[in-house]
Amino acid sequence: MTRRELREHCFKMLFCTDFYPAEEKEEQLESYFDAPDEVLTNQDGSDEVVHKVELGEEDRKYLEERVEKIVARIPELDRQINEVTEGWSTRRIGRVELAILRLAVYEIKEDESIPEKVAINEAVELAKKYGGNESSSFVNGILAKFAKKQP
Repeated sequence: MTRRELREHCFKMLFCTDFYPAEEKEEQLESYFDAPDEVLTNQDGSDEVVHKVELGEEDRKYLEERVEKIVARIPELDRQINEVTEGWSTRRIGRVELAILRLAVYEIKEDESIPEKVAINEAVELAKKYGGNESSSFVNGILAKFAKKQP
């Protein structure tokens, strides 16, 4: 599986966890892998599979560990996001955008194998795919401010 595909699964898992209390997150993450395939019909009438989980054991383990690390750092990630948002707080940011921002900030701060520009670009692409009309601009703006603050 490509890094982009793994990142997209990671985003989806983070997004899902935002709907459940802390004590249910582990169970919900586990159910992500067992969920049936979901197909979305696009405006042009074509079908797109939006949730299909066919992971090897190594990829599944990678995702589980990565999401656990990110979920454990949500308070810190949210604080860092709040430091660069003007007139916004994580309580007001849409769940799609917030999951994308948390993932990108984690990648920028904690994953030295991912260049900052790649993390930002991938976050913008996720926002284009899953967010609203202004999501990609919003995510790009927040992450650009965040990146400027980094040493």
